[in-house]
Amino acid sequence: MERSRILIVGGSSGMGLALAELLLHGGAEVTIAGRSADRLAEAARRLGAPERLSTHPVDITDEEQVRRLAGECGQLDHVVVTAADMTGAYGPLADFDLDAARAVLGTKVLGPWLVAKHVAVAPTGSLTVTSGIAAYRPAPGGSMVATANGALESLVRALALELAPVRVNAVSPGWVDTPIWDTFAGDAKHDRLAAMAERLPGGRVGDPADIARAFVAVLENSFITGTVLHVDGGHRLV
Repeated sequence: MERSRILIVGGSSGMGLALAELLLHGGAEVTIAGRSADRLAEAARRLGAPERLSTHPVDITDEEQVRRLAGECGQLDHVVVTAADMTGAYGPLADFDLDAARAVLGTKVLGPWLVAKHVAVAPTGSLTVTSGIAAYRPAPGGSMVATANGALESLVRALALELAPVRVNAVSPGWVDTPIWDTFAGDAKHDRLAAMAERLPGGRVGDPADIARAFVAVLENSFITGTVLHVDGGHRLV
């Protein structure tokens, strides 16, 4: 991706951070954006390459902030959205708070929609968003996460037509060992990931670098659009 200008929304941690590291290593100019200025600063220190890396605080559920981000970035070669907020995202339907449901949909669906609406992508470039295994293997208490991921994949197909020739795709990870697990699994994180690893045909849960390489594959292949690339260790099969 040498000399490409790439924006990663959600690039301060997890899969987005791993992708930023991979792209910078390949010579790209990278902007990482996210809600926490502190996490962005820490990510920048970890990534280095200050001459090719910039940071931008943004809440992608806020249209004015997305519009401002778009104005400051200008035209980009590629945009990737990995942002996700799992706080309050799981719970029994009878007790699920409506504001929590709106927050899940805001971050996972409306946020990427706002990015697509405002951020300028070169005609030869791409927009890639992050779906997830919950669209195919929903869990009890995960109605909103499943809904959001399924809706996002429908959005990808619609935008691939509306924004053409810009390519629009989704990468759909399975279970990946990222900081999000600390939010909704806490002390049970290790045991839950280990149990899933035993079930998967791939024999392990994902690493952020696995997903980063999948994003790069989508960005580099100019004949992929309107597609969901599954990187789940075979989770959809079990």
